[in-house]
Amino acid sequence: MTVTMVNPPELPEIDVYHQVAVAEGTKLVFVAGQVAWETEGDLAAQVEQAYVNVGAALGAAGGSFDDVAKLTIYAVDWTPDKMPALLDGIARGSAKLGTTAKPPATLIGVAALDVPEHLVEVEVTAVL
Repeated sequence: MTVTMVNPPELPEIDVYHQVAVAEGTKLVFVAGQVAWETEGDLAAQVEQAYVNVGAALGAAGGSFDDVAKLTIYAVDWTPDKMPALLDGIARGSAKLGTTAKPPATLIGVAALDVPEHLVEVEVTAVL
């Protein structure tokens, strides 16, 4: 499996993700949105745990975070001032997973998630 990350020159280059992922493989893996059931606390801690949970789900399918072709993050009551905490959680989760992958990503602000304690949910599509 290969996922090639691309930033076309016609589009802005974003530090935290690539604009396009070109995936070649034989198996698609869709991981349900992961939350931090095990972690109470701030946004960064919950993002970190959600990333670790995604990594575990991908591992069960025979893949890793490096196989992710698309990442979607749902954040409760999103405001731009929360970006440093989100990026900190991504960095910590990525470090735990041993990845530097920056797949195409979409950040969506939502009013609420399944339980009031959850501040973020992370879902991915991977190609193996």
